[in-house]
Amino acid sequence: MTLMHHHGEPAKDTSPTALHRLNATAQTVHWGYFDAALAPVLRVSSGDLIEAQAVTHHAGDAPDLMMDKAIETLYREIPEADRNPGVHIMTGPIHIEGAKPGDMLEVRYLRMTPRFNYGSNLAANWGYLYKEFDEKERVTIYKIDPSANHAQAVYAYDFPGKYEIPGTITHCPVCDRESALKGIRVPVRPHLGTAGVAPNVTGRISTIPPGAHGGNIDNWRIGAGATMYYPIAVDGALFSIGDPHISQGDGELSGTAIEASLNVLFQVVLRKDFEFPSPLLETPNWWIVHGFDEDLNVAMRNASLDMLTLLTEHQGLSRNDSYSLISVAADFAVTQVVDGRQGIHVRIPRDIFPSRGVVQDVDL
Repeated sequence: MTLMHHHGEPAKDTSPTALHRLNATAQTVHWGYFDAALAPVLRVSSGDLIEAQAVTHHAGDAPDLMMDKAIETLYREIPEADRNPGVHIMTGPIHIEGAKPGDMLEVRYLRMTPRFNYGSNLAANWGYLYKEFDEKERVTIYKIDPSANHAQAVYAYDFPGKYEIPGTITHCPVCDRESALKGIRVPVRPHLGTAGVAPNVTGRISTIPPGAHGGNIDNWRIGAGATMYYPIAVDGALFSIGDPHISQGDGELSGTAIEASLNVLFQVVLRKDFEFPSPLLETPNWWIVHGFDEDLNVAMRNASLDMLTLLTEHQGLSRNDSYSLISVAADFAVTQVVDGRQGIHVRIPRDIFPSRGVVQDVDL
């Protein structure tokens, strides 16, 4: 297929067939893993809308500000021994009727609303400069100003011991709290750090590394107004969301973003008319391709090759023309360096093509 379709033309009918509500409870989340054998908690059809709760595994960093009764219950009912091998609380999985291996799952993220006006950043033991900070971990709590769409630090504290148990609850007394980042305002850009389909692998797969299934991509552009395309590996796709953030910089250097629970509205569309080897991101202005590997150089090469695929197979350019275009018009950046498998993303503007590149709409 080709991705040449004018952005301003009327789309084909994409009206949803149903709206589903999916709250995050101990019965509807899986903590720390994807699993192709996990029973779906919701079944939907292509075109359906889902309003789902994504809960941060860092709510315990400031339980008085980032927890309510429902989250307290979720934390209490899922034992620490069942939070593995990763760390993220994933809502789902969602079964999409008719989805088969080789299809693509188009996820249109429509709205992401903070559940509370607070979030946490942990300078963690997996952070990039952990040793340079004398192997100490530190929490900074941020407050959102919804009217101005920014966040400011309200206090910080040194984490006691080592942050090793996902969902640790810290009761920090006021005397341990220090002021932080006075006068600094951070733009709020809610997004999902982790989302994806189940890999075709037996047993639990950690949510920490990103991969072809999506997972912990940690690209702050995966927010409202963005569309992601995930390669489907198992029947039903088994899509889950988690690791909600309200802000993050490229690199995620300290190990975390501003971690904060979100309510997410999205639409799922089953695509059988094209394929792509890795998670593909479409924003109003850009195509963004992702590459992953434990070696950042290999991640860079993987992103480059998949961008070549986008330009040759989906924009109809020759390999030579694509190579030249990537060098003169595409921007590479480090997505994150703290998830074991590191990430590179490369973006190319959609408006440089003869017609604004967008994956053609399909009948639902």
